[in-house]
Amino acid sequence: MTDKKILLAVCLVLFFFGGWWLPITDPTECCYTLTAKEMLAAGDYFSPRIYGDFWYDKPIFFYWELILAYKIFGVNEFASRFFPAVFATLGIFLTYSFAEKLYNKKIAFTAAIILATSVEYWYIAHAVITDMTLFCAVSTTLMTFYFGYVEKKPKLYLISYAAAGIAVLTKGPIGFLLPGLIILIFLAVQKDLKYLPKLLRGVPITILVAAVWYLPMYFLHGRIFLDNFLGVHNFLRATQSEHPEVDVWFYYLIVFVVGLAAWVLPIIAEFLKERRLPKFDTRQKFLLIWAAAVFVVFQSFATKYVTYTFPYMMPLAILFAGFFVKREKLFRNMAAGMIIFLTVSTLVAIPIVKENSGKAAAEIISPLVDEKTCVVSYRRVYSGSLVFYSGAKIFRLEDTATISKLKPDRMSWTTLNVMPFLDFKNLPRDKKIVAIVDKEREEKFFELAGKNWRLVENFDEYKIVVRD
Repeated sequence: MTDKKILLAVCLVLFFFGGWWLPITDPTECCYTLTAKEMLAAGDYFSPRIYGDFWYDKPIFFYWELILAYKIFGVNEFASRFFPAVFATLGIFLTYSFAEKLYNKKIAFTAAIILATSVEYWYIAHAVITDMTLFCAVSTTLMTFYFGYVEKKPKLYLISYAAAGIAVLTKGPIGFLLPGLIILIFLAVQKDLKYLPKLLRGVPITILVAAVWYLPMYFLHGRIFLDNFLGVHNFLRATQSEHPEVDVWFYYLIVFVVGLAAWVLPIIAEFLKERRLPKFDTRQKFLLIWAAAVFVVFQSFATKYVTYTFPYMMPLAILFAGFFVKREKLFRNMAAGMIIFLTVSTLVAIPIVKENSGKAAAEIISPLVDEKTCVVSYRRVYSGSLVFYSGAKIFRLEDTATISKLKPDRMSWTTLNVMPFLDFKNLPRDKKIVAIVDKEREEKFFELAGKNWRLVENFDEYKIVVRD
């Protein structure tokens, strides 16, 4: 088999296998899938919406991917995970192509295998989130810039500008600012900042690509779109931690070691043994600047997520390939071991994923719901995946004081709470009520909602009860 056929086979096994068995999870995947499902139902392919309201969390490109997959395959798990797997495969072949032009086929194949069998890459290839699309767009931007610069082929910059536009349509301004910063630092290291004005001439192409969505959204929704999308989901995310418990200096060091798992450990061991850094040529400088800039930028952000530093995976894989290409037996053994490990991990992940999904609960409540039924959730975490699977309108049940704290407010993380709320005192008396209740909250639930409930299903962490 040729290298590319082997890579394709690896991608099919590692990225596509099992996608139809992995339910949509809370709290992140469900936001994308439910939004795409509601957009498809409304026939509105420009304005993201969730729980019946407009939703300004992310730009449009990933929703377009989901909508297209739903049109082709139906609204299901395989369709939801199809394009992340497709872009994961594309990312492997982009890595191969870039490394082959930088070095040779041997390093290209080694780098592609290292990337494909990295834990973080495998995880994001299955996750219904924007990051794999962003990875491909940012990587394309930087690859085409590099070869346009070193080979003096300015036509390649046209691809860079267009890819940056796709990145902005996928994740927001960071899709342009991040590769722009990497390019700026590289030119400074090369002592060639005089080249920058020539590069800036093509920025209008990026703006035109991004304007396909941003301009209509501004005209349709005005200030509220800018306040929510740019204010909360970009500025606030960078300056105020959404999850303060993980805002620690070593967070991304852990992500780095775990994400690259087996591949990084022999390199660390060798470095500790030799205690010296090699000399770097222009190619290695570019790869190092790319990886380091991504790490430093997101390290400086207040909000930290496992996936934020993901764009550094391609340059790291290529740099690592230079180490493993000289150790063929070690490389073959590790590659085979990681392929087996990750394939088994897909099967192991299925019951774990089910625990973080509302699919099982949806199968219970769906037959109980009709137009005269009110469905409420009194859980610590509201389950969007339960809404996705059941198709029911599910109210977040809380007391008056809690609702006042959680209701969306400008420039606050409460803007994420766009689900419908219902106060205990407003529970309808003329309808059947289906309630999903966390066990740790059930005492307060029965205190506020009364005792006349019958148990329908008892899960490990929550119960489903009904009041007829």
